Amino acid sequence: MSIKHARDVEEVQVSNGVKTTKQVLISSEEGPNFAMRRFIMEAGGGMPRHTNTVEHEQYVLNGKARVGIDDEVFEVKKGDVVFIPGNVPHWYQNIGDDKFEFLCIVPNKPDKTTILSDELPC
Repeated sequence: MSIKHARDVEEVQVSNGVKTTKQVLISSEEGPNFAMRRFIMEAGGGMPRHTNTVEHEQYVLNGKARVGIDDEVFEVKKGDVVFIPGNVPHWYQNIGDDKFEFLCIVPNKPDKTTILSDELPC
């Protein structure tokens, strides 16, 4: 069992993201089945088109963004829930003046990220 405050968890820059950081709130060492991460994208930030081998379950905590999933584009905001299947291309672009923040829960399985584009979508 583990209890901590999110402010005590280190924020690290997402290597392929723009103005994007990540916190691992519950790691694979803490949770036997799932890891919980918090992503924070500053205004103008985002992540380029990529795939992951594991699914993503996400809950938007703050802000608004465009999210591309496969060939569809969605606008999401605080309170929205997003599901991204494994191996499906996806991307994020903060479209607001506030930080876009979301929780991302993933299964504790081997995950490979493949970057499909080095640039953020427009």
